[in-house]
Amino acid sequence: MIEFKPMLTPKQMVEAGIFGGAYFSENAGPLIKSTVDFNLFESLSKDLYRADKYLPRRNKFKTRAGLNYSQWKAYGWFHEDDPYGWFEWYCKYYSGRRHKDDQRQIERWYKICGPDGRWRNRLYGMIREKNTSVDDPSVSPRIRQTLLHWGYLANEKDYNLYCR
Repeated sequence: MIEFKPMLTPKQMVEAGIFGGAYFSENAGPLIKSTVDFNLFESLSKDLYRADKYLPRRNKFKTRAGLNYSQWKAYGWFHEDDPYGWFEWYCKYYSGRRHKDDQRQIERWYKICGPDGRWRNRLYGMIREKNTSVDDPSVSPRIRQTLLHWGYLANEKDYNLYCR
């Protein structure tokens, strides 16, 4: 099995600002049936994860990132036990659930932000090309937001490994 070590907990991700604050929106139709333990987000405003409307300003990088629910569904990215997709699965995994979909979800995570992850390495390539710091928010806020949706933040250690 691939080593699975997101940098952030689900609570840290929500607190930072993901999915426009509306990931677990009560207006999202079938998503209402999520069995996530919302105690994971104890002490956080519900507007950070159950807002009625997606607002990019709620995101850490103030941009829209990702696809909408209909697009996710069309790509078959959901398991019926996790109708919200990867982040719902991660919340349950983080809480201790183990599931037949774990390997697939971990592989998806790895392909996005693992050492060979396409979005992680694309961002590091852009940083190197612009000869700027890893923390420069002007370098692809959209990719940074996407990576945050997967529990990853650009950092010097990984950037230096990428540049070798």
